[in-house]
Amino acid sequence: MKEKERLLQTCCIDLHVHMDGSLSVETVRALAELAGKPLTETDLEIRSKLSVSRGCRDLSEYLDKFVYPLSFLQTAGQLSECACRVKEELRQKGLLYAELRFAPQSHRQKGLSQEQAVQAVIAGAARSELPTGLILCCMRGQGNEEENRETVRLARKYLGKGVCALDIAGAEGLFPTEEYEDLFACAAELGVPFTIHAGEAAGPESVRAALRFGAKRIGHGVRSAEDPALLRQLADSGALLELCPTSNLHTGLFPDYESVPLRALLDAGVKVSINSDNMAVSHTWVGEELRHMAETFSLTDAELRGLLENAARGIFADEETKDRLLRQIENV
Repeated sequence: MKEKERLLQTCCIDLHVHMDGSLSVETVRALAELAGKPLTETDLEIRSKLSVSRGCRDLSEYLDKFVYPLSFLQTAGQLSECACRVKEELRQKGLLYAELRFAPQSHRQKGLSQEQAVQAVIAGAARSELPTGLILCCMRGQGNEEENRETVRLARKYLGKGVCALDIAGAEGLFPTEEYEDLFACAAELGVPFTIHAGEAAGPESVRAALRFGAKRIGHGVRSAEDPALLRQLADSGALLELCPTSNLHTGLFPDYESVPLRALLDAGVKVSINSDNMAVSHTWVGEELRHMAETFSLTDAELRGLLENAARGIFADEETKDRLLRQIENV
């Protein structure tokens, strides 16, 4: 077996995967059974509610696909079962490590508190042996400032107890990153590491704000390629961009894989990792994303290995875990 194929089959790490965007048809059926409401739809009908069509027009239409799976993630039992199932799916695909993210405030429709949601996901994640960290997402929007502050406090409370970091997700174009400076100042003061969705629906100014807040990683960040000065800043800072290519195609950011600025980012010395974003919504997984990039840009074995090593070094975990992952990659 060629080196590139061995790497793809045994060394994948996903740092940017949303739990609610990654429910398989089988998981949805199981969660419905837990609620005592078994589904009568066919697998094809369920899949059409979970995944975008080829004609997906923008990020707003993409985000609409989260409404259906979230309806099955509103009890502690459902959240716990989902976390375990998503992790097991990743383990069965051969991943070395993953960081699964979710927004606790999105799971309160049936009376759960944010803390109960976090506890349920931690409990479910612990049932799978795949090494994993959980990232709590704040949400962009209006009128949820206190909910976001609570998410930050919970990230601090459960840091090192299943939770590894904080994030903010949602409609970046409508709610600019710059508006959340105080939120991330609070996270920094509490010692909570964070990544920030930026440079996807909004341009380079969003990435600059995330760097100014102290983000060590940027979710997506691909529009940084529009600004050479920002590329130099990213390279100097050592911040890692969490690229999610197929997701960017689905949200209309790029027309095809050839338009993803991977080569420009690498040539500028920017640290990049490749991720899935949402396995169900975009009908993909990190190994497939890496394969797309390897084939599209004719990546050498060394370049592919470098992307995997970037991911290993960028995890929100201790140095021992990073070293273990790097050794596993090195030994392939």
